Amino acid sequence: MAEYEFLDVYVPRGISRKDTTRLLTEHAEYGHWELHRLTLRRDGSRRVRLRRRIIRQVRATW
Repeated sequence: MAEYEFLDVYVPRGISRKDTTRLLTEHAEYGHWELHRLTLRRDGSRRVRLRRRIIRQVRATW
């Protein structure tokens, strides 16, 4: 089963949808994050949970 690490990003109400998209795109491209969950709150703010897979590497013993 895959293991993931998570990153919670809070986007305040005044940030436009376009700017939010740009922010999430940068996280996806440069940090290798993917969208796990997006919650739109009553006050208009967004809570975004991103995830990326943890790749375990076995140490080489020569």
